[in-house]
Amino acid sequence: MSIRTVIRGGLVVTAADELHADVLIEDGRVVALAAHGSDAAGAWTADRTIDATDRYVLPGGVDAHTHMELPFGGTAASDTFETGTRAAAWGGTTTIVDFAVQSVGHSLREGLDTWYAKADGNCAIDYAFHMILSDVNAHTLKEMDRLVQEGITSFKLFMAYPGVFYSDDGKILRAMQRSADNGGLIMMHAENGIAIDVLVEQALARGETDPRYHGEVRKTLLEAEATHRAIQLARVAGAPLYVVHVSAEEAVAEIATARDKGLPVFGETCPQYLFLSTDNLAEPGFEGAKYVCSTPLRPKEHQAALWRGLRTNDLQVVSTDHCPFCFVGQKDLGRGDFSKIPNGLPGVENRMDLLHQAVVDGHISRRRWIEIACATPARMFGLYPQKGTIAPGADADVVIYDPHTVQTLSAETHHMNVDYSAYEGRAVTGQVETVLSRGEVVIDHRKYVGHAGHGTFVPRSTCQYLN
Repeated sequence: MSIRTVIRGGLVVTAADELHADVLIEDGRVVALAAHGSDAAGAWTADRTIDATDRYVLPGGVDAHTHMELPFGGTAASDTFETGTRAAAWGGTTTIVDFAVQSVGHSLREGLDTWYAKADGNCAIDYAFHMILSDVNAHTLKEMDRLVQEGITSFKLFMAYPGVFYSDDGKILRAMQRSADNGGLIMMHAENGIAIDVLVEQALARGETDPRYHGEVRKTLLEAEATHRAIQLARVAGAPLYVVHVSAEEAVAEIATARDKGLPVFGETCPQYLFLSTDNLAEPGFEGAKYVCSTPLRPKEHQAALWRGLRTNDLQVVSTDHCPFCFVGQKDLGRGDFSKIPNGLPGVENRMDLLHQAVVDGHISRRRWIEIACATPARMFGLYPQKGTIAPGADADVVIYDPHTVQTLSAETHHMNVDYSAYEGRAVTGQVETVLSRGEVVIDHRKYVGHAGHGTFVPRSTCQYLN
């Protein structure tokens, strides 16, 4: 049975426009927008009317980098697809793109089917997949073509984590050449993992075991060097490149230089690099373990370069790299050896609010907020205009956002399945009030009314940001 919904009285904010408009929704899609008080809007009848007076009406967030249930370092990310997508909805995100993992010695198909099984019937919101390539060979290169046809149109490679995910330059080049032919987009974790492992070994030999040394051995120059190398390999292959979780000023400079040459090179950063720093890694006792992620948190002075990159479009996307591990029972595996702390932070619930705080603080505009959190990730990964905007024909993934309420971020009130908040005690202005996913209310005035299984798999077209 079709339910017609009208959202009245709000300020619709997209990447392109801000307009005082009412929104008509039917059959899970946006049907029309019309100015408040206009004859057209006045003529609409509806089964359900949502009052958005003094609120923003936003497209649902698209988080293009999450790791639900990811096995890592002898444990696994603490959010399941059920808990993680529910938390995402609470934070105003209505689509995630998670990472299916190929294990060395196994096919891409095996890895992808494993992730399909994890997510199927468990998600509160819509989801898609990237594919992590851990073993580049003649067979897996052929499989890349088939995955692109199936709607898995991006492939992540690692210059870090030797012995786990690492690919050498030859394997990276072959995968890039294949993606140049099949239209896939290569995503790169750009850190020189071979050199980092030497520095880890030397630090531990000196007795430097605390969490803060995780940041000290993963040097900004080794992120910049790997970013530079990835760009040159992509140039040789004639392939576009998307660099994930950019954290350092030097890496931003490499991407900016490439873009100034007109190269199809793109960059993503994450809220943790914009709002946290090595000060957190150096918190007393073992508290710094909460903030161990890779690329690592950097000294605060790098934040200005990241914000500038977001304003100048040298960085196009803010994703979370949401990969939570509980402080008790998971992060503490690394007591006495920082290299054994599982790498990852929780954040899927906090991204939209933190970026709205950046609007309040004057770092970015409202429309840029929606661009980096909704529209561009949808375009970058072949989901636009189904996702990432409010326009006739788009999925009715809509967030009613209260820009005035002040909230305090805390593990006591968040919905992620993790025992700490990376932003504990931080006050932010703005809060998600109501969330619709394909026209169905998932969050209703700060109450969860969704259910596991509402979210469906969304096949993606190839990168639309190149068009």
